[in-house]
Amino acid sequence: MTAAGSPVARGDEPMPGDGPVRGPVRPSGLLDVLGVASVVLDAEGRIVLWSPQAEELFGYSAQEALGRSAVRLMIHEQHFDVVVKLFADVMETGESWAGAFPIRHKDGSTRLVEFRNQRLLDDRGDVYALGLAADQSTVRRLERDVALSTRVVSQSPIGLAVLDTDLRYVSVNPALEQLNGVPAEEHLGRTVPEVLPDVDAAALESAVRQVLETGVPLVDQSTIGRTPADPDEDHAWSLSMYRLEDALGTVLGVACMVVDVTEQHRAQVEAEAARRRLAVVADASARIGTTLELERTAHELADVAVPELADIAAVDLLDAVVEGRRSILGPAEPAVIRALAVQAGRPSEALDAADPPGQIARYAPDRLVTQCVRTGSPVLVAEVEPADLPHIARSPEAAERLARAGVHSYLAVPLIARGEVLGALDLKRIDNPLPFGDDDLLLARELASRAAVQIDNARWYQNARDTALTLQRSLLPCHPPTTGGLEVASRYQPAGATAEVGGDWFDVIPLDGGKTALVVGDVMGSGVNAAATMGRLRTATTTLASLDLDPARLLEHLDKTTDGLDHSIATCVYAVHDPQLRQCRIANAGHLPPVRLRDGHAPELLELPTGAPLGVGGVAFSTTTVALEPGDRLVFYTDGLVETRQHPLDERLDTLLHLLDGPDRPLEEVCDLLLRTLHQPDNSDDVALLIARVVTPV
Repeated sequence: MTAAGSPVARGDEPMPGDGPVRGPVRPSGLLDVLGVASVVLDAEGRIVLWSPQAEELFGYSAQEALGRSAVRLMIHEQHFDVVVKLFADVMETGESWAGAFPIRHKDGSTRLVEFRNQRLLDDRGDVYALGLAADQSTVRRLERDVALSTRVVSQSPIGLAVLDTDLRYVSVNPALEQLNGVPAEEHLGRTVPEVLPDVDAAALESAVRQVLETGVPLVDQSTIGRTPADPDEDHAWSLSMYRLEDALGTVLGVACMVVDVTEQHRAQVEAEAARRRLAVVADASARIGTTLELERTAHELADVAVPELADIAAVDLLDAVVEGRRSILGPAEPAVIRALAVQAGRPSEALDAADPPGQIARYAPDRLVTQCVRTGSPVLVAEVEPADLPHIARSPEAAERLARAGVHSYLAVPLIARGEVLGALDLKRIDNPLPFGDDDLLLARELASRAAVQIDNARWYQNARDTALTLQRSLLPCHPPTTGGLEVASRYQPAGATAEVGGDWFDVIPLDGGKTALVVGDVMGSGVNAAATMGRLRTATTTLASLDLDPARLLEHLDKTTDGLDHSIATCVYAVHDPQLRQCRIANAGHLPPVRLRDGHAPELLELPTGAPLGVGGVAFSTTTVALEPGDRLVFYTDGLVETRQHPLDERLDTLLHLLDGPDRPLEEVCDLLLRTLHQPDNSDDVALLIARVVTPV
């Protein structure tokens, strides 16, 4: 018999399910916690064996206890009769007895001790009594702890499991059975991958081993997977792990706590998706509609959609909408669509399958994009099948390209502004493995809704600008290249695509006596109103010029006319060339001075009295006479040619003179050079340019 707590050789501790124990094992600490005392009495009730735990429990050493009557040593006198009878019953009948009894400690105190008594028989037939005793308060505390643990484990809504040092289940509670959808008996002795093959077992086992090796708990580690309890849906769990040790520090395994946090995880995913949508929409608000240029706005939408939403994005508008007309498609009517922008995350064969920007195509009624613009509703094909590609692609060849590129998901959302369907945002996924879902559809609709308003603004602005430009060009003259002793070249260059049409104009007016009037003017403002004002002033100038008035006198009449045109203001240079007198009389109304070019001389800005703009009223104009010889040239221009926000006007005028310096060149070539060099595409002002060269009289 080995007393509890006596030293034994240490070895590997057996676990449930192991084979028979071979060799000594490491002791459990539970008996040490209880401090179970062993006492053996002979048939006369004398103590014949006394364990070290008995010394600690009762206070008597072995020398003091051995050979003495147990009753006399440890029992109070009032309990003698009861104890003697219990001892006799155990010895005579062989029935064991268990219970709590007050004993007398050596220090005189009384303690309740939990006893287990039973009869022993040796090989000679002698009878003994074995008493196992422990402090009742310690026993009751352990009983409470065990009862609490048992109740907590069995009734806890949290999944609980114990894994041994080989990472095999040795215990699971009912909650974990329900979470995993696997009975407890099918857990025991098996590893996590064997029980749950559809979770990230490698990561879990790595975490368990880390806890086993370090003893540092792992709290609230998230993992996602599927269990037999719900094999068709992903679930999320929060795992906490703690190393288990006995009272002696022996590592028993790992306790795992599992909480299903699927709802919280989904809420977080939804919140993150909402945050991402807001970020994309905010980005789109900043990036889409930076100009009123239709094609650029469409490109900005496509740029935002890739790669946030799709690997390939196309923006298509109904051609009638681009032209400023409404388009309502019937069920069997094809859609005439103009591709405005295509964007891809990387070069792909699917990009070649898209309609090139600027191209107009007729889409059959069965095309999904046609269905989208006809109904004004999104079209979503989450999983694209081969049979879907002909309804997505523009041609059989394009369908083959999409198949080779690996297009696996498709989404088209309508572009709707002010109740009118303008076109569609066409989205495809290739590299992104996820199909389009409800969140993607929501984001695409938000982007399309915001972009559609910008696109609608751009197309109406472009239509209005085209109308004003048409009016502007219709009001400008068509003059012969040579008239009245002058060779003449002219240009009108509208402002950049995002700016409104201005009121710049020029005119070449033949007069009696071989003379020619040259006019360049600029109506302040822009749009149709400026163009209309310009037309009125040009008509008035032509009429007044036919009266052969002095240039200053003509500007005075023109000033009065301008003052009556809704308080419009314009600048103007009016010049009359007389080939007989070889001179040019010029008057200026607030305009930039013309440039005179003469062989052998540097280009010069003519020094003219500036005068006040037309429409100011009450300011006199003056006429300056300038000599002109055959070969001399005059360059008239509006401020849009030389004025910028980045450079001083003097610097720009010096650049103009530098460009005009050098050998004589054809006038048409000079016009192209000046516009190409000085007037940038994004300039917000239009330009009128007129160059006249004096020719030798025939």
